[in-house]
Amino acid sequence: MSSNSPQKVMIIAEAGVNHNGDLDLAKKLVDVAAEAGVDYVKFQTFKAEKLVSHSAIKADYQIRNTGNQAESQLDMLKNLELTKEDHHKLISYCKSKNIEFFSTAFDDDSLDFLNELGLPLFKVPSGEITNLPYLQKMAGFGKPVILSTGMSTQQEVENAFEVLIEAGLKKSDITILHCNTEYPTPMEDVNLNAMNSMQQYFGVNVGYSDHTPGIEVAIAAVAKGAVCIEKHFTLDKNMEGPDHKASLEPNELKQMVNAIRNIEKALGDGIKKPSESEKKNIQIARKSIFVTRDLSKGHVLIKSDLITMRPGNGMSPMKMPEVIGKMILCEVKKHEMLNPKQLE
Repeated sequence: MSSNSPQKVMIIAEAGVNHNGDLDLAKKLVDVAAEAGVDYVKFQTFKAEKLVSHSAIKADYQIRNTGNQAESQLDMLKNLELTKEDHHKLISYCKSKNIEFFSTAFDDDSLDFLNELGLPLFKVPSGEITNLPYLQKMAGFGKPVILSTGMSTQQEVENAFEVLIEAGLKKSDITILHCNTEYPTPMEDVNLNAMNSMQQYFGVNVGYSDHTPGIEVAIAAVAKGAVCIEKHFTLDKNMEGPDHKASLEPNELKQMVNAIRNIEKALGDGIKKPSESEKKNIQIARKSIFVTRDLSKGHVLIKSDLITMRPGNGMSPMKMPEVIGKMILCEVKKHEMLNPKQLE
């Protein structure tokens, strides 16, 4: 992305599984995302039995946030599935709220289902970045891909990137999201500069999937060139479920969107020039060359004869070296602005 062509930041509000398997809750999340002014509201599409084995344990943050160590990851996820019918209803509901529906697929069948639904783009979640058949299948749809890179080394990102390219995607189809997959992410683990390193290395658009508390890191990412921001949100951080505590509440989501849109405007086109709003202040704030005392006709100007004072609608102080040594052609009074016509 060149500095002369600012790009609108795609803001993805990640509802994820914060609907707790309840369609009415999912619709309320759509309402919040639409009200906040995001571009996409994103859910997760999976069949728990195809995603995890019976032996899969929950992550520490999932145990901490659900308060249930005995429950398996499989049982937890079964309760968080959205049915195919739920998807159709949510897509219709999103249309009625003028917001784009989006979802991440976590298995091959779910990828096919989302493609059949006509999703315009796909997202590789961080956990699938080493899943070769999954990456190949997604790239085969020929639609833009967002590649999330939590838990990854640069080499792993490169491997996945090459798979997508070899399967037919163009560089311009791929956006790489820097991400840290700890919920919430400690500030010292964010490593936001890695986003810019990947931008330079891969030569593609980059973004940031944020799991830190608060909104400042997402805003900083936009200032550093992110064209896509993804952030979990919830109706209430105190609800039961694995992701609520690391999510924004509705007012915070709105604050983040407003801040990002302001930063987006503030970035500008990268060309240093006076803005329209400040041009009127140039003469007021800058200075011109004045004389320090009464001077008679024929006087040859020396440095101590001259002073710089406001306003700035006369000779620029940058011309001071050219003025020194010139003869004045008429009488000049103390603190009078010097005019080029008065000089030899």
